[in-house]
Amino acid sequence: MDDIANILERVEELRRKIEHANTLYYAEDAPEISDASYDMMMQELIQLETEHPDLAAPNSPTSRVGAGAVNDFAPFPHGMPMLSLDNAFSEGELQAWEDRNRRTLGMDGTAPIEYFCELKIDGLSVSLLYENGQFVKGGTRGDGEVGEEITQNLRTISALPLRLKPIKSDSSSLHERASALGVPARIEIRGEVFLSHTEFARINEELEEEGARIFANCRNAAAGTLRKKDVSVTASRRMDMFLYTLGECEGWEFGTQQELLQTFRKWGLRTNSHVQLCRGITEAIAFCREWETRKEGLDYDMDGVVVKVNSFALQRELGQVSRSPRWAIAFKYPALQTKTRLLSIEVQVGRTGALTPVANLKPVALAGVIVSRATLHNEEEIQRKDIRVGDMVVVQRAGEVIPEIVEVVFLERTGEELPFEMPTVCPVCGTHVVRLEGEVVTRCPNINCPARIQQALEHFVGRNAMNIDGLGERQLAQLVRHDLVRDAADIYSLTQEQILPLDRMGEKLAKKILANIEDSKHRPLAKLIFALGIRHIGAHAAELLADHFGSLERLQEAEVPELAGIYEIGETTAVSVAAWFAEESNRTLLKRLKEYGVAPENHSDTERSDRLKGLNFVFTGTLTHLKREEAEAIVKRMGGRASGSVSRNTSFVVAGDSAGSKLAKAVELGVQVITEDQFLENIENVVDSLFSSMHE
Repeated sequence: MDDIANILERVEELRRKIEHANTLYYAEDAPEISDASYDMMMQELIQLETEHPDLAAPNSPTSRVGAGAVNDFAPFPHGMPMLSLDNAFSEGELQAWEDRNRRTLGMDGTAPIEYFCELKIDGLSVSLLYENGQFVKGGTRGDGEVGEEITQNLRTISALPLRLKPIKSDSSSLHERASALGVPARIEIRGEVFLSHTEFARINEELEEEGARIFANCRNAAAGTLRKKDVSVTASRRMDMFLYTLGECEGWEFGTQQELLQTFRKWGLRTNSHVQLCRGITEAIAFCREWETRKEGLDYDMDGVVVKVNSFALQRELGQVSRSPRWAIAFKYPALQTKTRLLSIEVQVGRTGALTPVANLKPVALAGVIVSRATLHNEEEIQRKDIRVGDMVVVQRAGEVIPEIVEVVFLERTGEELPFEMPTVCPVCGTHVVRLEGEVVTRCPNINCPARIQQALEHFVGRNAMNIDGLGERQLAQLVRHDLVRDAADIYSLTQEQILPLDRMGEKLAKKILANIEDSKHRPLAKLIFALGIRHIGAHAAELLADHFGSLERLQEAEVPELAGIYEIGETTAVSVAAWFAEESNRTLLKRLKEYGVAPENHSDTERSDRLKGLNFVFTGTLTHLKREEAEAIVKRMGGRASGSVSRNTSFVVAGDSAGSKLAKAVELGVQVITEDQFLENIENVVDSLFSSMHE
C-alpha cells in the first residue's frame, strides 16, 4: 500500500512540474528547465502511467501524445454564441465605426473611448470549457451556435493548459466560490489555433516526400490537422494557440479586456504579447498602421488588427447587431495577392528525388518584394487548377513567405496557352521517373542523380546543419559536375588543388573554405544528425535524438521501440530513423566521415550548468568573438534560453555591430541591452573551457 501511495505521490509531482513548465514556457515565455529535463519527466510519467493504468487521468500531460483515433466528432454547443466580427478596410471606416459607437452611447466628441487592440490571428477559432479549473472539452466555432467537439485533438497542443493555475484576489466582484478555488466554477475560453510558418513548411515537406497532397496555407493546415481522426497525426504537428476572449463564465467577473488577458496569463493561458491599450481611435489607427509592416517579421499569419472597446460595461451597453458585436471590429489588411503572367514551368529535383514544378513569372512587386518564381507543388495541383504556360495568374505569398499561384484568370485566356506535362524522365540524369500508387509526387529513383546529390550536399553544409561557409550552391554544383564530390564524406577529402580551379576562386578563399570544412568536424551532435538528411528529422527532432542518445554510436544502434519512446518522436519518425541507419550505404558514409575526422560534440561530453537558468537571451547584430549559434549554444548549455525575438520576458539583448530592429524593440520595451564583451565577462569563469574548445 505504501508503494502505491509513493507512486501516486510521484505521479502527481511529475504532473505538477510538467504543467508548471508548460505555463512558464507558453504563457510567460520564461522557461526554467531545459528541453531534455522536460522530456525526462514526461518519459517517467508515461512509464508510471503505463505500469499503473489505474492512475491514468484524462487531464494528465501524457494525454497530449495523441494515442488512439477519434471515430466521429460530436456536436459542441456553445454556452454563448461565438460572434463574427464586422470588417473595416480603411482608416475612414474605423473612424465611421467610432462615430456610430459614440452616437449609440450618447457621447460627445471630446472624451476619448479607450480601445484595446490585438493582432487578428489567421487560424482556426476554438472554444475551451473548464470546470473548477479542469479542462473538460473543446470544440470548433462551427456556425457560432454549435461546433464540433475536438477535445482529444486539442489535448495534444502543449500551449493548452489542462488545469488552470489558481490565483487569489480580494476583489469584491468575485463570488465566494471563485475566491475559494482561485478559478471560475465554469468558464468557456476562446481563441485561435494556428501553425507557425516554420512548422507549416516542415509539414508540407514531409507530405511531399510521402507523396501526399500538401496544404495550401497555414490556416488550411491548422484546420485539417485539428480535425484529424487519427489523433497521433495531430500530436506529431506542433500546433500553437493564442487565447483572447470568453463565452459563458460562472463565478468570476472582469472589468476590461485588458484585465481579462492579464487574468488569462495568471491562469497559465497563452496570450499574444503584441497588444496595446489605446486612448481614442487615433491611437488605435496608428497601431493598425504600424503592424501592416511589422507583421512581416512574425512566424505566423495575421491578416489584421481587432479593435475592441476596452470597458466591458460599455460593451454591454453597445450590444450587438445580428451575429456581430458593435463594440469590436476587425481592421483587415489588403490581401497579399497580385496578377502576373506565367512565362514557363521548369522541373526541379530534390534530395529525395521528388520532382517539383516551379513557375517562372513575369517579375511583379508583392508585399514589398519582387516575385519572379512560385511553387506549383505537383502535377495533380497543376491539373486541378488548370494552370497553363502563358496564363495570367493570381500570385500570393502563402503564409506571407512562399509565393504560390492561387488561380488562373480564365477571362484573359487567348487559346495559345500550353498545358503542362510532367516529364517521363528525370530532367537532370535522364532516368525514367516513377510515381507510386496513391502518391501525388513523381520521383527520380536514381540515388546517384547529380541533382539529388547536390540538394543533399546543400542541406549538409547549410547554416542549420554543418554550417560550412563558402560552399554554396554554385561551388557545390561545380564540384559535383567535375565528380570531385558525390556525398558528404567527399567534402572532407577536398584539397586546395581541387578547389582552386573553380570559377571565381582564389587562393585566399580556397584556404578559408578548407578551414571552415575543418572547423565543421566538431559541430554539435544535433547539427550532424540534422545534416544527414534523414526523412522526418528536422532541427528540433535532431536535438531530441542528440539529447537522448548522447552519441552517434548509440543512435546508430537504436531500435524502433526505443526511438518511438522518445517524447515528440513517434512511430513514423522512429521507423524512418532506424531504416536510415540500417541502410548499408549510410553506415559506410558514417564510417568514412569518422575516418576523415568528423567527430561531433557528444551531448554527454558537454559541460553543463544552471548558471543562466530562468534567463532569456536574444543576440542581434554582428558578433566579434562568437558566431551567433555558438553564443546561443553557450546560453543553452548553461540552462538559459536563446530566443529569436524580443519580448517583455527577454532578460538581455546582446547587441553586436549593425544591430537593427531587435535593438530598437529592446529599447522600446526597456529590456536591458549589453555588449558581447559584457556577455562574455559575466560568464567567463563558467564558459572558459567551452569557449576555448570551440576555437582550438
